[in-house]
Amino acid sequence: MRHNWLGLTLIATALAACAPAGGVGTSDSPFPPVGRFDVEDAVDGLVVGHRLMAAGEYELAIRAYNRAALEQGFTVDVLSALGSANLRLGRLGQAENILRRAVEADDSFPAAWNNLGVVLMEREEYGEASRVFQTAFALDSGESAEIRNNLRLALALRENPAYSAPNNDGPVLVRRGTGEYLLLATPQPA
Repeated sequence: MRHNWLGLTLIATALAACAPAGGVGTSDSPFPPVGRFDVEDAVDGLVVGHRLMAAGEYELAIRAYNRAALEQGFTVDVLSALGSANLRLGRLGQAENILRRAVEADDSFPAAWNNLGVVLMEREEYGEASRVFQTAFALDSGESAEIRNNLRLALALRENPAYSAPNNDGPVLVRRGTGEYLLLATPQPA
């Protein structure tokens, strides 16, 4: 009798493994889906990172940007995004190093220059920040209101470090969008 019970159990297990519905990989299953993952089907790490930055998930954004770096290399877009995420986390030294690498990679990218200026403002290096914002402003041809306002603030603070910006307006990070610069994050007042 014991052998019959063991035999029936083995047959039932084998048949269950062959069943097409309700098994591994279905929505009713607690197991992950099976199949092949194509990198071509994955969403761009920069897009995911920008969405995470907008949601305030800076650590996760760094992971997404690192994935983008693996896929695309350390382009100016990836470096600028990584620097901005590190800035939002208060990692000023890392942010500055990464953003300096970004402007070395492409010295004609206004968003990278602007975001480097924001880091320098946070470090209270107003003279260098104003020069960096002037570069960003010139490269942008004065079209971005965020860069223009950052330049004004840096110049005011260079002349008078005790200057207080009206309405608690601080320097603003910008990123490359679809043909225009988009507001990415505004530092919170102290």
